Amino acid sequence: MIERFFIQQNIKKMELEEYIGKKLDRAGFTHIDIVKTPLITRIVLHVAKPGLAIGKGGQTIKQLTTLIAEKYGIDNPQIEIQEIKNPNMNAKVIADRMASLIQKGFSWRSVVFRSVRDIMTAGAQGVELQVKGKLSGKGGRKRKQRIAFGYMKKVGDQTKYVDYAKTAAYPKAGAIGIKLRIIHPEAVFPDKVDVLKVVESVKKAGAASASVVAHAPAAEAEITEKQNVEETKPEESIAGKIEEIFEKKKEEHKSENAKTKEAQIEKAKEKPEEKSSKPKEIQLQKAAEKKERRKRKVEMK
Repeated sequence: MIERFFIQQNIKKMELEEYIGKKLDRAGFTHIDIVKTPLITRIVLHVAKPGLAIGKGGQTIKQLTTLIAEKYGIDNPQIEIQEIKNPNMNAKVIADRMASLIQKGFSWRSVVFRSVRDIMTAGAQGVELQVKGKLSGKGGRKRKQRIAFGYMKKVGDQTKYVDYAKTAAYPKAGAIGIKLRIIHPEAVFPDKVDVLKVVESVKKAGAASASVVAHAPAAEAEITEKQNVEETKPEESIAGKIEEIFEKKKEEHKSENAKTKEAQIEKAKEKPEEKSSKPKEIQLQKAAEKKERRKRKVEMK
């Protein structure tokens, strides 16, 4: 089955992502892209800190290539590192950073509110952060805290515009789960309309129409001038043109009549003449038959 092949490929990709994520945890690893070619398999690593991912003289990359080739059976792997341009707008990077700070012993409240503030200052349209677990410390019950700012989509096809990530932190008191949703500033939703932009577009359209109306009198003046010039032409030239047209039509009509007459004459020559007169004998027989019928009718009466 073809489906099994694709399922195995995706499972292998997930295992590889987990393995590379553990190795490059400090570098801010988010995800990988695998591009297969006839000669090599290119593995693109998206990282927040490329210096830590490369290492001294590219040692970490060399180690990763050898381990990936041996462990996962990938032929001729070639690793490329791509830097994340704005790490404060990447949900995976921020969630991992929060988890590492909470595990180091920082207060979850200060970490959460600081990260949300950084996201909003970076220009996000909306943020939603859920923290759940042993928030009250040792001996306390688990609880949930939700922090939200701006615009957010939860349901429907438009959730594809939302950058979502989740992770877990394991401090001494107990596990804490983190769920983060971010809407990037360049995301455009079909149901979200900016009233100010609509008003500006309407104003621009009105200004354009006003300019057209302003230029309209000049165009009308040009048209009237052309009409006046045409009217000032001598009438004799117009009458001469009309006479020429009538003469041409007469000649065409005469030629058509001559052609039709010739065609009729040719058809008459081709068809044999039909004799309309009937022999006299047949006429006499019919007359005799009519007289006999009349006599019979009289006798019957």
